Amino acid sequence: MTPQELRNERLAKTIIKNLQRRHIEGFYCATAEEAVKKVSELIEDGSSVTWGGTMTVRDLGIPQVLKDRGTLEVLDRDLVETPEEKQEMYLRAFSADVYLSSANAISEDGVIVNIDGNGNRVAAITWGPKKVIFVIGLNKVAQTVEAALARVRSTASPINAARFDIKTPCQVDGTCHNCNSTDSICNYVHFLRNSPRGRHTVVLVGENLGY
Repeated sequence: MTPQELRNERLAKTIIKNLQRRHIEGFYCATAEEAVKKVSELIEDGSSVTWGGTMTVRDLGIPQVLKDRGTLEVLDRDLVETPEEKQEMYLRAFSADVYLSSANAISEDGVIVNIDGNGNRVAAITWGPKKVIFVIGLNKVAQTVEAALARVRSTASPINAARFDIKTPCQVDGTCHNCNSTDSICNYVHFLRNSPRGRHTVVLVGENLGY
């Protein structure tokens, strides 16, 4: 095991321990391949499943893996075309058995931080789906909650703004201006610090995933 792999394993163990006291189940997968397998294992046959605006889940190919199982009702938000269809899919997500997401950041003590433009993702994380599974690369770990929020504002949001090619100040120089632009994707700030009903599960991955 390399020094990097050893550090990743130890860090993940620390985070999982901190997640447990927040009533959040945690797992560590050293590789993306292991993570895809673990996510599939966590979803029972017959479940309905969908996902939020997560590049991590897409890049790992999880949607296709779930479709190929043939035992799940996959609500594929990526197939909708019109604004009306998109709105309907967002609403259907609240009644799904499983909702997949990543996170913009997670602190070492287990607080999961997300910033959202439309609010549908953080709304589903908060309420609705019976189970929420986060897939989070260790590149998104920050030492504190404050550092996690700073990572979201300075790293994740400007990159996502570029991905969507929207007209925000961070598109000009790559740094957050705490703007109130009508195109802002930083409209809703969400901190998950506790899961009293045990709805949330975190799969940590020892690779750089997403933004």
